Amino acid sequence: MKELPMIDLDIKEAPFGILIHASVKPKARKNAILGVSSGKLKVAVTAAPEKGKANAAVIALLADFLGIAKNRVVIKSGETSHVKLLMIEGIDADQMRGKLSEKGVG
Repeated sequence: MKELPMIDLDIKEAPFGILIHASVKPKARKNAILGVSSGKLKVAVTAAPEKGKANAAVIALLADFLGIAKNRVVIKSGETSHVKLLMIEGIDADQMRGKLSEKGVG
């Protein structure tokens, strides 16, 4: 079994996937996964934080990053906050860390 590098993202296993916290920067220059800081995934999106546009952009960015359908990424709390609790269905902690490592995020 391949050893995964240590990634500081705080990941909680849930019955149907994982829970992670994300720190979101809206109105950024580009959509990007910036890294991991203080156990949270750092995410930047170009959308403004109005009428759910930034939330939709976060969901689309993570789904694309992970190669999963958008309906498998759900904001559980923090819809009006820059810190969000996300549930990502259908993957486990090792798969998430593997994707982050594979794409050079960490």
